[in-house]
Amino acid sequence: MTWSVLIAVAGAFTLALGSALQERDAVRAPGRQVARAGFLLHLLRQPRWLVGSGAAVLGSVLHLVALSGAPLTIIQPIGVTGLLFAIVLSALFNHQRVSAWQITAGAFVMVGLVGVLWLFPHGSDTPAMGVATALVLAGASLGFGLAVYLTADWIPSGARALLLALVGGAAMGTTSGLARVIAANVLDDWTALVGWLTPLAVLTAVFGALLMQNAYRTGHFAAAYATLLITDPVVGVAIGAFLLGEGTPETATAQVGAAAFAAFAIAGTIALARTRHRNPEAAGVAGRAPKDARTRTR
Repeated sequence: MTWSVLIAVAGAFTLALGSALQERDAVRAPGRQVARAGFLLHLLRQPRWLVGSGAAVLGSVLHLVALSGAPLTIIQPIGVTGLLFAIVLSALFNHQRVSAWQITAGAFVMVGLVGVLWLFPHGSDTPAMGVATALVLAGASLGFGLAVYLTADWIPSGARALLLALVGGAAMGTTSGLARVIAANVLDDWTALVGWLTPLAVLTAVFGALLMQNAYRTGHFAAAYATLLITDPVVGVAIGAFLLGEGTPETATAQVGAAAFAAFAIAGTIALARTRHRNPEAAGVAGRAPKDARTRTR
């Protein structure tokens, strides 16, 4: 268990580093405010974005390794530590100062999310999920995500960042739930890796990545990343609690405490969305670089 926790912390930092690197090219990429699938092909030609993606993949792999040795309700909250890493790294890369307001809001998110998830029971039985359940789960995640994606052009940037990150985080949380089943069962039978759950996990992961890159594109990186860090583990833990038998808080005290911690996390995320510390190159920010400067990365 101790090694799983340490691996999860390393994964949280690596994922935050990768996401902060990805933001730079996501903002600069040409195209509509909510870019289509070809947007990912453009990003694949950007060296810095590829380095960031490599770091994000490494962070995700470390997260999956940690999940193979401990339940979702322990590993998922640890990922929250990446929020402050991401805030500091993004400000560093964009040559901005980190404000006390950002750190305070980030701390609210971290305390709230760690609290709400820590109150869930920590089951450790090997999980199982049927193909039909996995199809319904992945279908719901993809359906809601597609609805937001197709209407996001008409949503103001702050709200767009939150909504895209919300459905992107839900897709990532679905991926985590599926991956929890795959990773735990691979330890007993390697053929679990080539079952139906694997392509579903890959599909939700790729779609979630498209949604998150568009959320970063708004320039509200801290708010988008905070929303990801809330939605991903909450969805993952919900899957663990209701579909994988890992349980929910049983006492009234634990339930009230979970609600209070959730309010902390939501308040911190809203505060980050309202901050003026946006990426200076994002659409709608005064002083954004001219279009020809942004398209040199083509």
